[in-house]
Amino acid sequence: MKLTVIGTGYVGLVSGTCFAEMGNNVICVDNDKTKISDLNNGKIPIWEPGLEEMVRRNSEEGRLSFTTDIKDAVENSDICFIAVGTPPDEDGSADLKYVKAVAQDIAKFMNGYKVIIDKSTVPIGTADKVKAAVQKVLDERGVDYKFDVVSNPEFLKEGDAINDSMRPDRVVVGTDSIKCAELMRELYTPFARSHEKLIIMSVRSAEMTKYTANAMLATKISFMNDIANLCELTGADINEVRHGIGSDSRIGYKFIYPGVGYGGSCFPKDVKALIKIAEKTGSKTRVLQAVEDVNNDQKHILVKKVKKHFGAELSRLTFAIWGLAFKPKTDDMREAPAITIINGLIKAGAIVQAYDPVAMDEANRIFGENSNIKYTHGNYDALKGADALLLITEWNQFRYPDFDKMKNLLKTPVIFDGRNQYTPKEVREKGFTYYGIGRQ
Repeated sequence: MKLTVIGTGYVGLVSGTCFAEMGNNVICVDNDKTKISDLNNGKIPIWEPGLEEMVRRNSEEGRLSFTTDIKDAVENSDICFIAVGTPPDEDGSADLKYVKAVAQDIAKFMNGYKVIIDKSTVPIGTADKVKAAVQKVLDERGVDYKFDVVSNPEFLKEGDAINDSMRPDRVVVGTDSIKCAELMRELYTPFARSHEKLIIMSVRSAEMTKYTANAMLATKISFMNDIANLCELTGADINEVRHGIGSDSRIGYKFIYPGVGYGGSCFPKDVKALIKIAEKTGSKTRVLQAVEDVNNDQKHILVKKVKKHFGAELSRLTFAIWGLAFKPKTDDMREAPAITIINGLIKAGAIVQAYDPVAMDEANRIFGENSNIKYTHGNYDALKGADALLLITEWNQFRYPDFDKMKNLLKTPVIFDGRNQYTPKEVREKGFTYYGIGRQ
């Protein structure tokens, strides 16, 4: 098939590349000339395992191209994916200005029947707005081209997005058109050779499914963080509780790990947006408001523990930070707990020595020139002369460190484990003072 993917951010670039990998001809469009130039020269704007190699291979084999020319792309495609950002508006609702602008551009250059697919995470009813925007432009042009608007939300995990695209758990398609449903089935059949994964539903149900999926996962995280904090007050151990409930097949082990809160480009934005969607209908999502409140509080929990140990005044103290990205296997720091934690330490007068395998350039962009932050070449370098270690992101290389080496490098052997990576008894036996989440 001939596809155009408009927007070369995380969703657009990964989706477009994976469609090309399956043999489709894909044109990726963006209005950022620098980004398109970089992509044409093999430079990838995001860090995602396996993506750079896949982009290079499909570009060299002629199935994947990058351009700023949306007119040429639309005219030479049968299917147009909208994959632009929907950032939070001032009130927390999703801002659709980029989605609407792309819809108008597609309509401006349509030369026949097109399937227009919302790949971006959008509020319920967006497909209707896209349809209206396209029809308005076609009417102004005086042409009567037919088109369909489909909702096809993505369910990609940063750090494992290639696998999620190539081997999806499910493919949700929102359409009322039998023709579109069959076209989408044809497009996605190569991704589901072993069994049927396509779930056809109404457009509005598909739009709601995306928000609900992310809200459910965020709810599990905040719930476990709430219980973890209660465990500390009651003498229970959240790790033991987690094993106890995770063994129940109705609950399972995924997304029940306590920590310092969720971040990233999806959960915070989508929970806020769903709350606003409910408010606009005159309803309340009381559970989701609690999920957001708990998460915001949880991002401060580690600094509170630091101040309880060292005192409220942290001047002349230095803290090592392991992990800056909101999760492993990505350089994404959007809404990352590390931002709140580092700002909290610096506000109290502390110096920070930080290390992350891939996110330090992004951290430098976020924090800018700041004499209170130093970025180190390795995780052990961050420990030199530090008064304590704060583990924020659970990268694999932090899981089994050399504790004897750590003890020699730290000024005082104190660990604040924001992800419960270490066994308290073992760490304490090595001479460390240990603080976890929901543990005694």
